[in-house]
Amino acid sequence: MQKDLGNYRKSYEKSSLSEATVSDNPMELFQKWFYEAEAAGTADEPNAMTLSTIGLDGYPKSRVVLLKKYTYEGFIFYTNYESEKGKAIAQHPNVCLSFFWPGLERQVIIKGTAEKVAANLSDGYFESRPEGSKLGALVSRQSSVIPSREYLEEQLKALEVEYAGKEIPRPEDWGGYLVRPVSMEFWQGRPNRLHDRIRFELQQDFHWKVERLAP
Repeated sequence: MQKDLGNYRKSYEKSSLSEATVSDNPMELFQKWFYEAEAAGTADEPNAMTLSTIGLDGYPKSRVVLLKKYTYEGFIFYTNYESEKGKAIAQHPNVCLSFFWPGLERQVIIKGTAEKVAANLSDGYFESRPEGSKLGALVSRQSSVIPSREYLEEQLKALEVEYAGKEIPRPEDWGGYLVRPVSMEFWQGRPNRLHDRIRFELQQDFHWKVERLAP
């Protein structure tokens, strides 16, 4: 099998990015770009981000997860702590997040350290989820091998009966991670592949160093 993609071409011309117009704090620029990604309506889930970890087998692995909150401290998402990604984070907490908003010709690439959020924060978010999502978290031993799709469906039906009319508890092995950024790179597509790349790097005095990178 073979397919040559060398003739795929696109000129990036929608915007620009300058050191003179960015905030001293990259989270403020992220918020601005996120609002613009929402308003553009070109992404089904503007909060979708790629999470990359170093697995227990030594290989990097990337998967798409959903950002559920961001603050000046960093970025929060939720998952099963015993999943492949959870075990990877426990062993290697340095991770990478990346957002791609093709409709705006923008990327944001974030390096940071992941840590579990407080249990009460995980409780609060879990309580806000639809009932089906709560039961799904109870059913799925994420990343483990299962015999069939039918096995999952049967487990779900059993829990629907068990918890009918009852409060559904958050599983102890399910909760949130906060990724505290140490580096944030903002990428804006430009013509002739001379893209704008502005990187913020956290310094020891907790200020951010701003640099332009070659495209």
